[in-house]
Amino acid sequence: MNDNRAPENAPVAIIGLGPMGQSMTRALLAAGHPVTVWNRTARRADGVIADGATLASTPVEAVEVGELVILSLTDYQVMYDVLGGATGSLAGRTLVNLSSDTPDRTREAASWAAGHCADFLVGGVMVPAPMIGTGSARVHYSGPREVLARHQRTLALLGEPNYLGEAPGLAQMMYQAELAVFLTALSGLMHATAMLGSAGLNAKEALSELLSFTDAIGAIVRAGEDVPGAALDAGAHPGEPSTVTMMGATADHIVETSASVGLDLALPRAVQSHYGRAIDAGRGGDNWTRIIDVMRRRG
Repeated sequence: MNDNRAPENAPVAIIGLGPMGQSMTRALLAAGHPVTVWNRTARRADGVIADGATLASTPVEAVEVGELVILSLTDYQVMYDVLGGATGSLAGRTLVNLSSDTPDRTREAASWAAGHCADFLVGGVMVPAPMIGTGSARVHYSGPREVLARHQRTLALLGEPNYLGEAPGLAQMMYQAELAVFLTALSGLMHATAMLGSAGLNAKEALSELLSFTDAIGAIVRAGEDVPGAALDAGAHPGEPSTVTMMGATADHIVETSASVGLDLALPRAVQSHYGRAIDAGRGGDNWTRIIDVMRRRG
């Protein structure tokens, strides 16, 4: 059988040495890959150089080290800024951009890379930097399947690859969707902690209870449905056991309670508005999942 995979321990370039880039560099070094790094602020490379990485003096020098170039930058514009002078060296190489941005910008970037005869994979890393290379690490990818297959052995050292499809924007959309859940949950935790603080519970006591409840949310959502999301896909919103009206009343109480203790109301009012608009649309007897229609209309 033909093996088109990149060789084991092939050289890798990493451009961008924030905490994520540094963790990725160390994971690859630990597995025996020669790693060349470049960062706008060269002193950020001191730690990984001590661990065995090589510092490139220019992005061109980094790109020309090998076939695989991993980008860990603030956003996609920085990729253009950094590689704008290295486009003549991109042909035949694979760019794996693990930076955060919008799906639209990832699609534009894939076209840009193709225009310079480079392969392009979009990635979304779903763990914080200290977890890179651990069994809990997971990275979403989209782009040409054969490109991921060629480099999967190397990329798996960063985290389990989760391939979503050919369309470049898919990985970034999943990344942003999961972070939408994450950031909203974090704001909810802090709002709830502030609510309990107003009643005299310190954060240690509050979070102990709240985090236990957070851990149970997945089980609550799955309850009563063999395949989570199947009813949504079918456009079904059976009213029992949690209707829009019932959940909306709870949202009203959260707003009233938050107001009574002087908390910021932006988050609870946003949630309240989802249920209120679904009720106004005559959907009060449907399951709480009906609020997705309100969100889709606004989008």
